[in-house]
Amino acid sequence: MNTLNLGILAHVDAGKTSLTERLLHAAGVIDEVGSVDEGSTRTDSLALERARGITIKSAVVSFVVDDVTINLIDTPGHPDFIAEVERVLTVLDGAVLVLSAVEGVQAQTRVLMRTLRRLGIPTLLFVNKIDRRGADTERVCRDIAAKLSSTAISMGRTHGQGTRGCGFVPYGATTPGFPGRLTEVLAERDDDILAAYLGQRRAVPYDRLRTELSGQTGQAVVYPVYFGSAMTGAGIPELITGITGLLPAGSGEVDGPAAGGVFKVERGPAGERVAYVRMFSGTVRVRDRLRLRDGSEGKVTAIEVFDRGGTTRRTAVSAGRIGLLHGLGGVRIGDPIGVSGKDLTRQHFAPPTLETVVVPRHQEQRGALHLALTQLAEQDPLINLRQDDLRKEIAVSLYGEVQKEVIGATLTEEFGVAVTFRETTTICLERPAGTGAAAEILHEGENPFLATVGLRVDPAPPGTGVDFRLEVEPGSLPSAFRTAVEETVRETLSQGIHGWEVTDCVVTMTRSGYLARQSRSHGTFDKSMSSTAGDFRNLTPLVLMDALCRAGTRVYEPLHHFRIELPEDTLGTLAPVLAQLDAVPRETRAHGAACLLEGEIPAARVHELHQRLPGLTRGEGVLECAYHRHEPVRGPAPSRPRTDHNPLNRKEYLLNARRRVRS
Repeated sequence: MNTLNLGILAHVDAGKTSLTERLLHAAGVIDEVGSVDEGSTRTDSLALERARGITIKSAVVSFVVDDVTINLIDTPGHPDFIAEVERVLTVLDGAVLVLSAVEGVQAQTRVLMRTLRRLGIPTLLFVNKIDRRGADTERVCRDIAAKLSSTAISMGRTHGQGTRGCGFVPYGATTPGFPGRLTEVLAERDDDILAAYLGQRRAVPYDRLRTELSGQTGQAVVYPVYFGSAMTGAGIPELITGITGLLPAGSGEVDGPAAGGVFKVERGPAGERVAYVRMFSGTVRVRDRLRLRDGSEGKVTAIEVFDRGGTTRRTAVSAGRIGLLHGLGGVRIGDPIGVSGKDLTRQHFAPPTLETVVVPRHQEQRGALHLALTQLAEQDPLINLRQDDLRKEIAVSLYGEVQKEVIGATLTEEFGVAVTFRETTTICLERPAGTGAAAEILHEGENPFLATVGLRVDPAPPGTGVDFRLEVEPGSLPSAFRTAVEETVRETLSQGIHGWEVTDCVVTMTRSGYLARQSRSHGTFDKSMSSTAGDFRNLTPLVLMDALCRAGTRVYEPLHHFRIELPEDTLGTLAPVLAQLDAVPRETRAHGAACLLEGEIPAARVHELHQRLPGLTRGEGVLECAYHRHEPVRGPAPSRPRTDHNPLNRKEYLLNARRRVRS
């Protein structure tokens, strides 16, 4: 039996969870379709999801159609939970992107489609809610062609739009115009069909067109479009036929080397970690010992696979399947499984650009808060806990205010920790402005450590991160000391001159020196006479920050690209508000009585623009925003309080270093 790992993606409220319910009902997994409004859906299992009527965590549910087992993954639609979507994308064989027949192509629809195309994930489009008043599939099709893909092709027509009696009629070989349209789209990538299209041969047989449609859909170059209603069931049988007939099943050799990846981690009833693993090759069995990314090893104590709406215990999980692995205590999201496992840590969307400090309402719960946030970070690494040991505070990264509300509610309801949040702030970054070098020499000057470290910092192109290089002979320094320097360089650069993470730079080790291991006469090791890795770890921050100060840094803030559709007569009201928000309009285009305004706005001001836009545009303004780039901050550079022992202040740093050594 083939397996298809299928993602359901959409802008929030387009109806993807309702579609999931309808697919499960059509497959006979559930007897009654659950309701998002009533909190009775199968995949929205969290109390918060049921209460708010939105998907927060991805969920997997399985059903069988003919000889295909479909592992269906329902994902969040709200942009604040894009990290959940990102992790799911790494394990998909195909996707269904859901649109509303009323709202059409929305902000998150465009973001998701761009990513699906970039990753080459075969995708069907499903225009939902054709039963709703205001449904207009012709307008939606025009929007799809203009905003998503020119190779999207309608697979049928609707009737009775806007009524409960709506329906979907699939096109076929005898439908006037459809074979010709199909030929036109497919001809772009098939020479034989192109020759027929240009009139050099007779018309291509319809069976040949369907075969080529399946092939090009599987290559993610053509996007079939279906229509229907998850509420009434219209169009669902045809969509299921498209899923099984046009999307490719999972591949991988069952007998090959074990290779998989962890895309989700949950806590079981006893608090143990449970890893969601997509197997790309080979087989993992109960009692197998698996090495994880951090070098630790875990033994698989139990395996569950998804089966007909639930999970069932198995002795193994093989290529193409998704399994729940128990017993891997140190497992983390993104860990590769097996000797050739796939690393799922690559980011496809922009990282969070906001940050807030979480404070317990009752100080005696400080420890409980830390434990709870640590467990939440296991499930969502991008919240990126930043602990300030000096102020006894923890900051989390955010995509938006809704995510902050959900984190607060989760801490209260699931962990019993009531919290408040400080004001949300923007996460900036620092980049070197020039080149700087510094060195501390063993037994010279005020260097109290038994080590010599010389470092040079050079700027690098945007997006390249941190690159560590050596200009010293590789054999001139023990590998443990070299590793200590590199790890400390990366750790130290998490806080630059202004307290922000330093990126897009090359750090080169230019000098090194150490005292070889020495012992006293009775044979015991004497660290007062011998260099240790600790000497290099303690010295490196002083040298690196000295070099960084000589190079200088610039602080960059995140900018979002905005796109606003609004009535033309409200543009004059909106323009001065955009100026107040430091937004810079770049282009304005008129469309009859409406206009389209595009530009850039600091990430810190996006939330306020969302709040003010309805009142400025009579409720008719539609805003799309997405991270675009970082640019230098205008005016004084903002600083973030340091959470380390401040290597910028030599006296303070050395005092703390001596305390650490004594302890």
